Amino acid sequence: MLRYSVLRLLIFFGVLSLLWLLGLRDQDQQWMLLVLSALISMVLSFFVLARFREESTQRIAERLEQRAAAKQAGAPAVSGADEAAEDAEDDRGPVEYR
Repeated sequence: MLRYSVLRLLIFFGVLSLLWLLGLRDQDQQWMLLVLSALISMVLSFFVLARFREESTQRIAERLEQRAAAKQAGAPAVSGADEAAEDAEDDRGPVEYR
């Protein structure tokens, strides 16, 4: 997912730089520069990054399936950090109040 996002940003800034070099430099053209860069980079990303988008989608789907399987098996879907914090709390024992 991170790779796909970074590639989208690189395409956006590449298009932005290209349009700037082509002459959209004036103060009153900044909005047009940003809007055109966003639109062109969205179209380019749709076609150029299709493979990376599919990979990201598959990874997300696999994670969701793993969570669903863990939930169905009765195991709580707890992250490693949460699990470590719970273990540390269990190791301390009961809390005494005075």
